[in-house]
Amino acid sequence: MAIEVGTKAPEFELRNQHGETVRLADFKGEKNVVLLFYPFAFTGVCTGELCALRDELPRFVNDDVQLLAVSCDSPFTLRVFAEQEGLDYPLLSDFWPHGDTAREYGVLDEEKGCAVRGTFIIDKEGVVRWAVVNALPDARDLNEYAKALESL
Repeated sequence: MAIEVGTKAPEFELRNQHGETVRLADFKGEKNVVLLFYPFAFTGVCTGELCALRDELPRFVNDDVQLLAVSCDSPFTLRVFAEQEGLDYPLLSDFWPHGDTAREYGVLDEEKGCAVRGTFIIDKEGVVRWAVVNALPDARDLNEYAKALESL
């Protein structure tokens, strides 16, 4: 069960596609965070979603907002994926301990060993203000994220 809107977002510390450590706490008091979980790099729906975000990036990475995309892929896989698709925002690896962050947010499919399509908008104080969780095959609507961000 995904964490609920109005609750404090679980803290995390993950490595991005460049091996750099990224913490949710890094953005507290500074930026709202769009935290997007996706199943796997190099798969059809995931690639489509992440490239759509790339194409609308100023809406999701700016002075007020930071996009963080998380999968259970290794950082090495994420680096190749980011380079191949031109993804210039952080792709975070929840590889080891496998799926711990996705599990804390209630979006890990334990049987498949990957995150489902969960998105959480976290305000500058670290509180979840909006969330949507879709099944593995169902893409999300970026316009919904934008509307939720505008309401903060």
